[in-house]
Amino acid sequence: MWIATIRAEGFYLKLYQSPTSHKKLYLSLFPLWIGIMLVTFSLVYFNYSNFLIQVWNSLFGEQLPPKSLLTPLGISFITFSSISYLTDIYRGQARPGSFLDCLLYLSFFPKVISGPTVLWKDFQGQIGQNRISLTLITEGMNRIMIGFAKKVILADTFGACLAQISIHSMDQVTAFGTLVLYMLQIYYDFAGYSDIAIGLAKLFGFEFKENFNFPYRSMSISEFWRRWHMSLGTWFKEYIYISLGGSRKGKQKTLRNLAIVFAVTGIWHGAGWNYILWGGINAFFVVAERLIHDNKYYQKIPGAIKYIVTMGIILFSWQLFRFQNIADIVTVVSAALGKRTSQPIPYTWQYYYDFKLMSLVLIGIVGATVLGSQKIKRWYCSVMSTTAGYLIQEITLLAIFIVAILFMVNSSYSPFIYFQY
Repeated sequence: MWIATIRAEGFYLKLYQSPTSHKKLYLSLFPLWIGIMLVTFSLVYFNYSNFLIQVWNSLFGEQLPPKSLLTPLGISFITFSSISYLTDIYRGQARPGSFLDCLLYLSFFPKVISGPTVLWKDFQGQIGQNRISLTLITEGMNRIMIGFAKKVILADTFGACLAQISIHSMDQVTAFGTLVLYMLQIYYDFAGYSDIAIGLAKLFGFEFKENFNFPYRSMSISEFWRRWHMSLGTWFKEYIYISLGGSRKGKQKTLRNLAIVFAVTGIWHGAGWNYILWGGINAFFVVAERLIHDNKYYQKIPGAIKYIVTMGIILFSWQLFRFQNIADIVTVVSAALGKRTSQPIPYTWQYYYDFKLMSLVLIGIVGATVLGSQKIKRWYCSVMSTTAGYLIQEITLLAIFIVAILFMVNSSYSPFIYFQY
């Protein structure tokens, strides 16, 4: 028998576990369940009350009024951090922190709004280490400049173009272009925020794990989710997938666990059928890929075809994030596939997609794919090992940062997309 002590907000919870007694096991889990239920309740109440009321009214013909709620800033990521704190201590993977340590972890501002999702066991060891150095500050400033440029120059420009286009009156090229623009916008918006958050953390002496690893180079949906929002994927793996048994209880239960994880992922992103459908689509393809992964016919499929299919799935599924109304998604996808609209088209694609935008789209595509090549990474590391290479990098980043400021001055503010989650 072992004992883990959880100290949170000034009180202790003693958790007992005995591998030989199911009754004692359930008793030992009881305080953990209570803690998780308490922190999860606020998330459900603020984020999902109106959706649950809508479902209740639809099922039972009631007319319950929606609630007028002001959602606390960063409630989703604070809830996930709280669950990580409780679970890591219960599992013996980390020690309890003091009240101030716990408060710092839950409210550390670079990550609290939109992540990255940092686990308590990774955060705890960095508290009070006084790791601030000139190297860390320089790295942090570089990441902030890169993230700022991704957001202001690329994501906001793509978003501004999308805002001008009426989805009910556009030609096929314009419609397909909106799919590509949103695919790039959501990546550079969130990756840009992650860069800024990681950079800010470095300024305070904390190092967070990377959140993106060139996801648009993936050749399967499973690989995509190993590269996209990696910190959230780690959280779901640690606290849902493994808790359900992971891959230890046979193939059938492994597939079930994967489906549950992606269903919960969809629900976490928002209270709406579009998010649930998005989670279901990803769950379907991840499970299907797991079933056919070892099939010799699947392995013989050329990588180029796998890549095209994967990007096609992602390209269309992102529209479930862009629109809450399924009818709007059908309108855009139908137009992209060549269905003509009954309304007059005031502008063709040449009006929206000018030289400036197309240049930034090309930069965005190259930045999201080609720069992830291992050869380019090795070449970059080789160049950065020289003094001249390092100076060129710093001058280039400073120039890009100045350009980003000019873009910001000449455009309207656009909130980060993931602020709503």
